[in-house]
Amino acid sequence: MHRTMDIPVPPDAEERRGKPPVVVYPNETLPPADLDVLHSARQSLTKVSEIIVPPREAGSFRVPKGHFFRIVSVEGSQVGDLNLWNADDLSERFFSGKTRALHATHVGLGDRLWSTLPYLRPMATITHDTLGWYGWDDDGAGIHDVIGTRCDPYTNRLLKGDDYHHCCHSNLSRALASEMNIPVQEAEMHVHDVLNVFMCTGFTRDTHQYFMKASPVRPGDFIEFFAEIDLLGALSACPGGDCGSGHSSDAAPCYPLRVEIWQPDPESLAGRAFPERSPYPRTHGL
Repeated sequence: MHRTMDIPVPPDAEERRGKPPVVVYPNETLPPADLDVLHSARQSLTKVSEIIVPPREAGSFRVPKGHFFRIVSVEGSQVGDLNLWNADDLSERFFSGKTRALHATHVGLGDRLWSTLPYLRPMATITHDTLGWYGWDDDGAGIHDVIGTRCDPYTNRLLKGDDYHHCCHSNLSRALASEMNIPVQEAEMHVHDVLNVFMCTGFTRDTHQYFMKASPVRPGDFIEFFAEIDLLGALSACPGGDCGSGHSSDAAPCYPLRVEIWQPDPESLAGRAFPERSPYPRTHGL
């Protein structure tokens, strides 16, 4: 509980607390995900490439618009931190906060990963999730969250007083630097809040603190996305492993993750419109 400094409870406290909740962004008018079309396109997939992301490291990959990509558990229970950029413009990147506001704290089938302002368009659509059965557990936890930021060496030093160099922030920075052939300090400025793939998280009911628990992911599980634009991605195999005990250390068992790129028959997407950047007229003085 927050400290109240002995502030007296007003007589109308319950009335104030009893106001009805209002969804901030009703999403019924969002552009449709065209899942029927995408599910049909999934029937003609051919794998064109893959990468293996080593434990406590990150890897980069590119996905052409109109292709699918999967993040796959291959050896053991392992969570991953995902960053996405427009492959041609690093200033357009995944916007976890707006994705959370438009969908929910955890994302699943049919949800979109939205890009930053002023672009604000779907970068990817979730088309399959073998952990979709999990739902919400008795602790209020779910899978694939857009609330956690990414483990990073700065917070680690703040809380623990030591230095650890395989936090997801560090891994993603190095992967982007290698992909773009730029200094890691420059790449770090483009690393952003993540989609916590396979991570099982929620908020405690008493203190409302962000918590994690062991991921239910098992070898063979995967989450699949459809690339709505040309994408550059980076994925870190989190040093927390299944994140059932901790992170930002070498203590937890960790396993690799695989990223697969799949191409559908182009005819299966004939006539499907791809998202353009937001049409909001910026000339109106914002």
